[in-house]
Amino acid sequence: MTSAESPPPALDTLEAVAAYLAAAFDAGNPDTMTQALSRVARSPGLAHLAAAAAVPRELLAASMNRGEMGLDTLLAIMKVIDLYRPADGKLN
Repeated sequence: MTSAESPPPALDTLEAVAAYLAAAFDAGNPDTMTQALSRVARSPGLAHLAAAAAVPRELLAASMNRGEMGLDTLLAIMKVIDLYRPADGKLN
C-alpha cells in the first residue's frame, strides 16, 4: 500500500488494480483491505477488473463497496490479481 505521505496510485489499468489489491491482501489488515476494495470500486480500473473476473461491473462495485462478497467473486478477483500484478509486485 502507499504511505500516508505519498499520493495514492492511479487505478486506471488492470495491472495497477491488481498490484494495489495484492499489496492490500499482503498487508493482512482487514481495514486496509476494506479501504482498498472501496477505492477500487470507485476507480476507472474497476471495469477492467470486472471484465477479467467475468463479474458484472455493478455487482462487483456494490460488493467491493460493502466489503463483502461471495467466495466465488473473491476467488475470481484473486485469480486476476495473480495473473496481472507486476512481477516485482510494485506499482509502476
